[in-house]
Amino acid sequence: MTKEIEVVENIFEENDRIAAQVNKTLTENKVFCINVLGAPGVGKTSVMKRIAEKANFTPFVIEGDIESDIDTETLNKLGIKTVQINTHGACHLDAPSIQNALTGISHIKNGVLFIENIGNLVCPAEFNIGEHAKMLIVSTTDGSDKPYKYPLAFEKANLIILNKCDLTPYLDFDYDFFLKGVLMQNKNATVISVSAKDGDGFDKVVEWIENNACRI
Repeated sequence: MTKEIEVVENIFEENDRIAAQVNKTLTENKVFCINVLGAPGVGKTSVMKRIAEKANFTPFVIEGDIESDIDTETLNKLGIKTVQINTHGACHLDAPSIQNALTGISHIKNGVLFIENIGNLVCPAEFNIGEHAKMLIVSTTDGSDKPYKYPLAFEKANLIILNKCDLTPYLDFDYDFFLKGVLMQNKNATVISVSAKDGDGFDKVVEWIENNACRI
């Protein structure tokens, strides 16, 4: 049992060491890095597309998936420089994989890098990958109980985006209950309601990103 704990500690220690290197490189190049978390189907890629439409900054994306490069092809066609990471089964991205992926966009400067993590609310929240901020995307279709069921993801988030708000009239979504759960885990995170379908709410998202990018 002791040896297993030591192995886990060593994995986290090495990951954090490389994450610090990644963060330093990005900071020196004036690239604000956002680790994008969210379950499958919440609209992570759709949210990033809407942000890119309204952005006054240059967006770059590292797209993480277990398999396929569907989202990467979509973003590249929109003119957003995107590179793909396939984990082939691993449930999260780690700092070494990000360090390797950055060689594909080594020229990036003065912009915002979105790293779309693997779609789940557990493992990705545990690993630092060199980001300056974590952006958690949840949706009204997932229900209002997610902060209670997946506390770590909400605890770690700097920005929480509630997507698919255009569907709220058709759902049994209790916003007050949701927000109470968020505040139980994290009193400092900013919560913004959006609709990736209609584009509502994204001016506030872009404003938050720009304000925080200026601080690196």
